[in-house]
Amino acid sequence: MTEKRPLVWLSAAPHNTELKALLTQQWKVVEHSYLSPLPIVLPNRKKARLGILDMTRLPDLDTPGIEAWLEALNPTYWIGLVDEKPATDSRTAHLISRYCADFHTLPVDTLRLESMLGHFWGMAAIRDNTPGWPNDDYQAFALQGDSQAIRQIRDLLRRFSETKEPVLIIGESGTGKDAAARFIHRHSPRASGPFIQINCAALPESLTQSELFGYEKGAFTHALQARPGRLEQADGGSLVLSSIDELLPEQQSALLRFLQEGKIERIGSNHSIYVDSRTITTAAHPLQELIDRQRFRSDVFYRLGGLEVRLPALRDRREDIPHLAKALISTHQGTRHRQLSKSALQHLVSHAWPGNLRELQNRLRRAMLLCDRKSIESADLGLEGNEWQGDAIDTLTLESFRAQAERQAISYSMTLALHNVSEAARILQISRVSLYRLMDKYNHAQHSAARHKGDLS
Repeated sequence: MTEKRPLVWLSAAPHNTELKALLTQQWKVVEHSYLSPLPIVLPNRKKARLGILDMTRLPDLDTPGIEAWLEALNPTYWIGLVDEKPATDSRTAHLISRYCADFHTLPVDTLRLESMLGHFWGMAAIRDNTPGWPNDDYQAFALQGDSQAIRQIRDLLRRFSETKEPVLIIGESGTGKDAAARFIHRHSPRASGPFIQINCAALPESLTQSELFGYEKGAFTHALQARPGRLEQADGGSLVLSSIDELLPEQQSALLRFLQEGKIERIGSNHSIYVDSRTITTAAHPLQELIDRQRFRSDVFYRLGGLEVRLPALRDRREDIPHLAKALISTHQGTRHRQLSKSALQHLVSHAWPGNLRELQNRLRRAMLLCDRKSIESADLGLEGNEWQGDAIDTLTLESFRAQAERQAISYSMTLALHNVSEAARILQISRVSLYRLMDKYNHAQHSAARHKGDLS
């Protein structure tokens, strides 16, 4: 007899018994309540490829309480189960957009649900057999493409992966920051070590110390056994602090000694533990802006931003959109083969993409679900009337592409040269005078700084 595949059911309390009874015919359903304290060890956590997040009776509970469970069960593919009109609940919308691969409304179409569970079980199997494959499908493709912008990013990430210096990855939501962090880890000498990712946006302030540093047995009432913290777990590998710009100043302070000395102390212990890890941080906003607004500590920033990577928005790498769209469609289509019409592709290329690759994935997924034809049209994507409001698509001439490439080349070379104009000019194989002229032409922000420093060498 074939062994049933495990399926996690995460809810507030046991209900929907009829649906669960149906699922138990094909799946081994393992139930957890997100109202219960998160156990120190989750049995068979690594087997949790797939789960149902039941949000039909969301309690009056802070979202981070639920997110702690979701983070602990990462990288499970979650299928959301929601009431008929979930859009009015901001918490539900947040959980769906951040954690769910798909969602179903009541009453559930069981055939569609079973089909989707089978699909994402297959996706999880592919992911588990592909080292470093992240939760979001688009992350697997985020660094693909042949645009100059993304080729420069790949080159920069390869160079940075060879060092132990901390790396700060900045990019808008949905640009592939997690993919960039994993790229650095996979290409580094630490690739065989652990890859520990902490979602700072979902880290409750009250649990910061215990989550980051761990605790000794008896350190507090429910500390029945010692537990290493997330920082300690990264020893010998890479530590990724995702969404560091969402961390409160008080939480930032807790990190400072670790960032300065590489040492931590578990709660209830006076013994310092040295942690040999490489720190990678991601942020959606430039941290200097947050420092100016007194929302981020400068002493923490200076220990995180040794090497900085700025990921391009999707609107700044439009020539990659056809390839990315086709790759995402091939991932989701299953047995229903579809292709983009010429009009749909034009709309994809000209769209503003405020949500970047995540939005591209979601719109294509929507089209795949709604379209019964072989050809996906613009209407299936929901893009009509949402064209790019920056440079219109018909102004993307050879000259505009050249200007964009020159701006990116300046930023890239200045980053490699640590803002030394002479070295940047050498990298670009042009004279310093030519580089200064280009910087003047595009009002490059680093131009005045370089002149102020008297870079005449």
